[in-house]
Amino acid sequence: MEGVLAMLDVTREPIDSAQQIKPLPYDVVALVLQGGGALGAYQAGVYEGLHEAGIRPNWLAGISIGALNAAIIAGSPEDERVERLREFWETICAFSIEWPAGEGLANALPFAFDISSVRNALAATRALVQGQPGFFKPRFPPPLWSPFAGDAATSFYDTAPLHATLERLVDFDRLNSGDVRVSVGAVNVRTGNLTYFDTVERRLGPKHFMASGALPPGFPAVEIEGEHYWDGGVVSNTPLSRVLSGDARDSLTFQIDLWSAKGRVPYDMMEVSSRQKDIQYSSRTRAVTDQVLQMQKMRQALQRTIDKLPEAAKQEPEIRTIADMARHRSYNIVHLIYQTKLNEGHSRDYEFGLSAMRRHWQSGLEDIRRTLSDRRRLDPPPPELGIVTHDIHRRD
Repeated sequence: MEGVLAMLDVTREPIDSAQQIKPLPYDVVALVLQGGGALGAYQAGVYEGLHEAGIRPNWLAGISIGALNAAIIAGSPEDERVERLREFWETICAFSIEWPAGEGLANALPFAFDISSVRNALAATRALVQGQPGFFKPRFPPPLWSPFAGDAATSFYDTAPLHATLERLVDFDRLNSGDVRVSVGAVNVRTGNLTYFDTVERRLGPKHFMASGALPPGFPAVEIEGEHYWDGGVVSNTPLSRVLSGDARDSLTFQIDLWSAKGRVPYDMMEVSSRQKDIQYSSRTRAVTDQVLQMQKMRQALQRTIDKLPEAAKQEPEIRTIADMARHRSYNIVHLIYQTKLNEGHSRDYEFGLSAMRRHWQSGLEDIRRTLSDRRRLDPPPPELGIVTHDIHRRD
């Protein structure tokens, strides 16, 4: 796979408005958002950087928290998107009951302890015990003791608060207007198949986005038109294939992953759990791009074969159809992956603390600013390749 590995120093300064990105030579500018719970604030930071650079995706594809971010972006006026994202994350990362501050607890311990680790652990514990405002709340009685069937007996949390949050922050008429295409993935519980709810095929409402994020056994399945759906990450956590397998058009795709397929061998049980999540939810992104590369090679071979045919043969309906399939397309994939911090553990996807959220957001903003500082990354690939990927990582 042809690719570019960029390793540059972090840039914290916003892009000068005089140097904002010029109109891009692509039919599709897609933003692909992986699932990853609390880590999704990283994607919000990336979007802020794209927005300040003048880049406006016309296709949003998301799974789980990525689907919720997509709903906020597509369902907000263009000049309010970043602030709506911020309001969403400030809402779901707030707490109705404050526990002892991480600094106080860390200072009380008889041994040295990382304050951020304490703070993250408290945030994860609060999420499990209290739920998150505007997102989910614990069921009482718990499902194992519930005398009822249905949602109360099959999930630990009630997601009714999320429905209210989406209704408040998302303009679904705007989201379904066609200005931006939106695709969100969910798993049909009955068939086990991954399904995409897409604005080119149907009108999307709060339930479609909640279904994409209904991760069992924490959250209940969401019923839509007589079928029940769980989080799309149960089958595939990366909706890249949805964008690349659609109508073949020149496309620039910003893929924002929250889990890294590469990592070190674990040295304790906590790291085993963390590494398992990384592998499970990274969803083999490279396999998808490799398939697209093979498709590009097949198109090029078909085109070379057609060029050798007599002119009369080229006018045959079947050959004209094949020629259209073989028409050159350009694919540029800019791939950003959230890099786990040293003080984060296996619970990082449900550490919904305000301080952790703001760090994730800032990391995404810094990463995309650094990425866009080299404008060549947005150039179409050479015609002989047809596809290029830019894998962007922090030096550390």
